[in-house]
Amino acid sequence: MATSAARLHAPENPHLPPHLPPHLYPLGSTIDDRGHLLVGGCDTVELAAQFGTPAYVLAEDDLRARARAYRDGLAARHAAGEVLFASKAFPCTAVCRLLAEEGLGCDVASGGELALALAGGFDPARIYLHGNAKSAAELEFALSAGVGFVVLDSRDDIDRLERVAAQRGVTQEVLLRVTPDVAGDTHAAVSTGQADSKFGFGLLEAPAAIAAVTGSAHLRLSGLHCHIGSQLLELEPFTRAIAALAALGDFDLYNLGGGLGVAYLAGQEPPSLGSYLTTLVDSAHALLGAGKRLVIEPGRSLVARSTVTLYTVQTVKRNVSTWVAVDGGMSDNLRPMLYGARYEAAIASRMHARGGELCQLAGKHCESGDVIVRDVRLADPRPGEVVVTPATGAYGHALANNYNGAPRPPVIFCSGGDARVVLRRETYDDLMARDV
Repeated sequence: MATSAARLHAPENPHLPPHLPPHLYPLGSTIDDRGHLLVGGCDTVELAAQFGTPAYVLAEDDLRARARAYRDGLAARHAAGEVLFASKAFPCTAVCRLLAEEGLGCDVASGGELALALAGGFDPARIYLHGNAKSAAELEFALSAGVGFVVLDSRDDIDRLERVAAQRGVTQEVLLRVTPDVAGDTHAAVSTGQADSKFGFGLLEAPAAIAAVTGSAHLRLSGLHCHIGSQLLELEPFTRAIAALAALGDFDLYNLGGGLGVAYLAGQEPPSLGSYLTTLVDSAHALLGAGKRLVIEPGRSLVARSTVTLYTVQTVKRNVSTWVAVDGGMSDNLRPMLYGARYEAAIASRMHARGGELCQLAGKHCESGDVIVRDVRLADPRPGEVVVTPATGAYGHALANNYNGAPRPPVIFCSGGDARVVLRRETYDDLMARDV
């Protein structure tokens, strides 16, 4: 499958039947003559039989295409720009390796994510360390690894990094995170740009923080950073955030964060990547001046569509509702339980089936709230069948956990009909590996 930036502007998944939302499944997804869903050329029903369920199945060509679209799209609009992978969306060594191969840098929010980024082959000089509560140990790790930038989030952060840099006898490039008092239209749990936020310096505090860093002997202020939230489906808040940064002075580098939303439901239509990039670059040129180095940090919009999650139906129960219970749930996709995120679902062996019974796709965990998809129509679901939920690449694996002793699922890369496990399924022995 072609993976150029232009591919994203072609009709997406033209081989999927009209009743399926083609913009939710990975690029190149098809349905074979048996009605089975193919991702990356691999039969998802056969994948479930071979590797077990739950399982995260990632189409490599989709992820490469989106990385190239971001990279080439920004370069076409602003030659001095840089694209970083917000690794918190899918913190997996193999995903980091693929995106490093595609020429992206990396945004990490902890020492653990930094370790994964380094293991995945990202150039340390192109890694940006974030976090609102960085420990001294994390800062020491970052400086010893030679990260390019540390994004400062508070006065304590400034003081702590100053001490660590002084002890090492180095000067560290930094950005200052600014909270621009711009709240995008998204869930409160993933909104970060409002004035009352745990992240960054408010607009009134920022000038003093800028002065403090400018006067430091071991910190070099390169510019400003802001990130107003995640899963944003409107572009105007990005322009307002850039205007807020412009009022704080003239800098060479502006990191505008990420936040572009994606479609999870058939009726959702997020802004196109092209319109998003044009908004950022045009607003930056108009408000910050030409020639600035612009950095963006996509996470969700890079990885969400690349991946589907496979489950096996265990029971079908009918009382007031029809409950279709599968072998996963809040241990592999916590988003619906954390903040009501909604998904679509289908039976992977009968993708041509239309309509069906209104069902509650439930997980196996000991919580009434463990429902993966509410009010989804499934055509005659039966125990043993494979159910697929699309667009689970962002924060599925990232938020996976061991609730009820559930081993975390594998990550399976698929391309050209070949499948390979890049992260194995946990075992029961893994659950006890840290016992002392």
